[in-house]
Amino acid sequence: MPELPEVETVRRGLQPAMEGSRITRLELRRKDLRFPFQPDFAGRLQGRVITSLGRRAKYLLADLDSGDVLLMHLGMSGSFRVVSDENNVMPGAFHHPRSDERAHDHVVFHMSSGPSVIYNDPRRFGFMRIFARSEIDQEPFLKDIGPEPLGNAFDAALLASATAGKKTSLKAALLDQRVVAGLGNIYVCEALFRSHLSPRRLAATLATKKGEPTDHSRRLVIAIHEVLNQAIKAGGSSLRDHRQTDGELGYFQHSFQVYDREGEPCQTDGCSGIVKRFVQNGRSTFWCPKCQR
Repeated sequence: MPELPEVETVRRGLQPAMEGSRITRLELRRKDLRFPFQPDFAGRLQGRVITSLGRRAKYLLADLDSGDVLLMHLGMSGSFRVVSDENNVMPGAFHHPRSDERAHDHVVFHMSSGPSVIYNDPRRFGFMRIFARSEIDQEPFLKDIGPEPLGNAFDAALLASATAGKKTSLKAALLDQRVVAGLGNIYVCEALFRSHLSPRRLAATLATKKGEPTDHSRRLVIAIHEVLNQAIKAGGSSLRDHRQTDGELGYFQHSFQVYDREGEPCQTDGCSGIVKRFVQNGRSTFWCPKCQR
């Protein structure tokens, strides 16, 4: 599943073609993706101008001049291509390549700016839906999402408050989208490694008994900021099937310090530990038992 850096990279790649442009024609080449398209889906999009293209957690949000919002989720194998007479590019950079087989082109946005934006999804786990901007606080996919980890409000105090008293592991808490938005398995492993915190540590240890942030919380927030910013700058990187809209694979996967490095020496200076892997909440966790406490 794509994580925040992948979705943000895709957003930036789609902006030039979509933001400020009118959807002159919309092609739906099937009746559904993960969910059926709403009956009025095409009618509410065709002819509308995309006034802004944003992101919330792992969702793309296109604001329309009608007051509606188009929500888009890539699922496990979804990707976009921007196609014009001169170019055929795919925004978003990921750990393994996405499909560009035309048989899996399910949605086509014909834009007044010239290019077409094509959504391709072999597994069809992605989805799109439209709703009124005035109803965004009630939108089921968005209403319970926590703070953006790169937003100004996300700091050690906020993270400590969200995890105070939690009996779950630190890793499980960070993967909970109600605690912090957009983090997934890869970047949680990386952030915990950089902050030298064990994925098995209790989430409640990020806060004192009075609910104030501990040094663990401060270190973790710094690590989350660093790893996400570096991944976005490098173009994103995630599980198989993801690409940028320009078709290039990202480079951050080559900068992983712990993820997918089972059996390799720990990269922390002065640490003689070996990276281990174990299954935690159904997902692979990579860590150094020696320096992550």
